[in-house]
Amino acid sequence: MTDRRLVRISLLTALAPAVWGSTYLVTTEFLPPDRPLLASTLRALPAGLILLLLTRVLPRGIWWVRAAVLGVLNIGAFFYFLFLAAYHLPGGVAALVMTVQPMIVLLLGAVLLGARIRLLHIGACALAAAGVALLVLQPQAGLDGVGVLAGLLGAACMASGIVLTKRWGRPEGVSLLAFTGWQLTVGGLVLLPVTLLGEPLPERLTWTNVGGFAYLGIIGALLAYVVWFNGIARLPALAASFLSFASPLCATVLGYLFMGQTLGPLQLLGAAGVVGAVVLAQRGAGEPPASAAEGGRHGDDEEHEHEHGRHDAVSGLGVHPSSLTAPPTAPAPRPVPPPGPGAA
Repeated sequence: MTDRRLVRISLLTALAPAVWGSTYLVTTEFLPPDRPLLASTLRALPAGLILLLLTRVLPRGIWWVRAAVLGVLNIGAFFYFLFLAAYHLPGGVAALVMTVQPMIVLLLGAVLLGARIRLLHIGACALAAAGVALLVLQPQAGLDGVGVLAGLLGAACMASGIVLTKRWGRPEGVSLLAFTGWQLTVGGLVLLPVTLLGEPLPERLTWTNVGGFAYLGIIGALLAYVVWFNGIARLPALAASFLSFASPLCATVLGYLFMGQTLGPLQLLGAAGVVGAVVLAQRGAGEPPASAAEGGRHGDDEEHEHEHGRHDAVSGLGVHPSSLTAPPTAPAPRPVPPPGPGAA
């Protein structure tokens, strides 16, 4: 992958966590108070069902299991642990705990993707953690055991989801929209009973609330996760994981612009550290191994079939497929299929 193409795909992929960084602003200003599980469920499930209706493609064979695993890790469990940590920890501490995610990706990638651990990667992880600490951590922030554990589990879920998505790719002939729809639907279905049992429904909804939920579902889930999974397929796993730091960076900027929050020299230094860590991770990223080639594309005929299926899936949105994924560099050799839905 050329440097110019890597930068282009990285910038496009970073839009997803940047959008997720607006979640705090939207939640506090537009949604009913104290309903994080409801917000998570309505963010995932409607978007997933819309994509299923548009694509009309369901998993087959082993992909029922894989789609369930990815949906739980990337959406359901991740959302649950994320909000559990938010309940027990100040936002800055929760964000700091989540910075272990790239380190987990680094370790899992070495074991399951055959990626090399380089000193540059470790330095980028340390720089990112320090940058986030300066960006969001407050002097009065305290620790809570449940919150810290939830944050670590959330980071582990997201890291595992990234690596497994990279290893398994997506099935031949299945579009990016269908693949995203499977995971959002599974995640929403996992969250639904937790929401109904653990959180009372609001007595009434205003049009402002409806607009906030629509933003989270359409922009924050449907479009953002299509962009995110496309980036995971085309970037090395570690490089993709570092792009998630755009989320606290964007949240800090939006808080400064719209919520009257201060942005002092330490926060600016932290933001520079986060950006520097992301740049280091991208520069240190190599080509993904052939076994992790996206979507199991194994030859000219199958590549044509995959592109045809993707065109059918996105035609209903009026979007050309090339706007969702950059053109593939070259067909990957056919790997030996894995024996089952193992970790990736």
